[in-house]
Amino acid sequence: MPHRCRYRAEVSDTTSSDSATGEWGGEVSFGEQGGRLTYGSYLRLPALLDAQRLESDPPAHDELLFITIHQVYELWFQQLLHEATTARDAMFDGQVWWAQHLLNRVHVIERVLVEQIDVLETMTPQDFLQFRQKLAPASGFQSVQYRELEFLSGAKDASFVKRFRGLTEAERARLLRRLDEPTLWDALVHHLAARGLPNDDDAAIAGSLRTAAHDRSAYPDVWQLAEALLQHDELAAAWRARHVTMVERMIGTKTGTGGSSGATYLRSRLGLHYYPILWELRSLL
Repeated sequence: MPHRCRYRAEVSDTTSSDSATGEWGGEVSFGEQGGRLTYGSYLRLPALLDAQRLESDPPAHDELLFITIHQVYELWFQQLLHEATTARDAMFDGQVWWAQHLLNRVHVIERVLVEQIDVLETMTPQDFLQFRQKLAPASGFQSVQYRELEFLSGAKDASFVKRFRGLTEAERARLLRRLDEPTLWDALVHHLAARGLPNDDDAAIAGSLRTAAHDRSAYPDVWQLAEALLQHDELAAAWRARHVTMVERMIGTKTGTGGSSGATYLRSRLGLHYYPILWELRSLL
């Protein structure tokens, strides 16, 4: 305890003036004396907290929750794209340790996405129906970032770009870029060649992954990257399954606000696998 008190005193002394010399010799400013940046200005809180605009009139109590949850999802999607893109590039550059670290972060965030549905389910169907009609024709199907994540993960489908309603030119360009650029799977396949393993076709890739699985001491990096992608695939599937159950609980078999078949469409996506070869490998071990 005396040590803690001494440390607190040292911190207080260090931050008592506007400027101080940092541990590495640079000038730093702490406290409110400098006045250069505040918590609110750094996080752009006025704009952020003004972004929840209700459509219902009179305001439906739970519409704020609905908007907040989905805005938070989009923030996490942005972060996932940031991490997964960098992880892909790290694999191409041979920085396996960095790719593994970032993919682990992806897994943690994806678990948060699944758990976040619990918050949304505190809203009853009756409460949702108070403002649901105001959402049409907007739909979660139109989430550009979510579709970017699928494309980046390996589930590319150009038809989605044609079916999207209301895409801006910038959004369309982003989706087309994701369709053209390498995926996480492409990065893993590239790494196989870098480790001297065949990757000419699916059969060769499956054989190389089986080799790595049976000789993890010689190919720990290949095995760990494959497992990281499989975990990403599994967590994405867990989110889709949890999401469709929530939708069924909320609106039953009603048509989606964007005109889709609602839960029926979502259930049709439950069998999606980003990396079928990794799943098939389980039967060959």
